[in-house]
Amino acid sequence: MANLEFLPGARRELREAFDWYRQRNPAAARRFVTEVDRVTAAIAAQPDRYGWYDPPFREAILNRYPFSVIYRVDDAGDVLVVAVAHASREPGYWLDRT
Repeated sequence: MANLEFLPGARRELREAFDWYRQRNPAAARRFVTEVDRVTAAIAAQPDRYGWYDPPFREAILNRYPFSVIYRVDDAGDVLVVAVAHASREPGYWLDRT
């Protein structure tokens, strides 16, 4: 299993999305975090499982939520989560994080 780390910007996006859902529906917020945990565990277990966004970045789309986990795998095989991107955001807005 690969080590998985969130960049600060991705961690901030995750927290902001969680807070948004929590203010509206705490159960939805918990389900959102559960879905992110499921997807990141799948990424760590098999980093090449998800399709290319724009090499070297891959994209794992969440179920039931309009978000994607954008990540890349470094030379050591570790996973770096670059963004927890809402579908309505400008594509590639996170490119300057890498």
